[in-house]
Amino acid sequence: MTVLLAGRRILVVEDEALIAMSIEDALVEAGGEVIGPITGVQRALETLQTERVDAVVLDMNLNGTSAKPVAEVASQRAIPFLVLSGYGAQAITELPGNAPVLSKPFDPAELVEVVRKLLG
Repeated sequence: MTVLLAGRRILVVEDEALIAMSIEDALVEAGGEVIGPITGVQRALETLQTERVDAVVLDMNLNGTSAKPVAEVASQRAIPFLVLSGYGAQAITELPGNAPVLSKPFDPAELVEVVRKLLG
């Protein structure tokens, strides 16, 4: 097991079970601790308030609802996040901060590398 993300708590906000499992597998294999996966905006917002979160992997479309409020709260709290999109980077507009966007399907190694870079 690699330890690229050792001790880091990553909130996974994703409503598609197979994708969420793939994200979780990649992050755990890299030594990260996954919070979630969480499938709804309200629960994600509550988690950001109650848990120590080092980074967020965020699907911007959760069951047809925009996850922009989650991005806004993460940005306000200086929690780095990356966006996963099935629609490509051009479909993501007006996000706070300078979040990287990965298109679905994603390469698990690339996901881990982007999270590692976010965490410095």
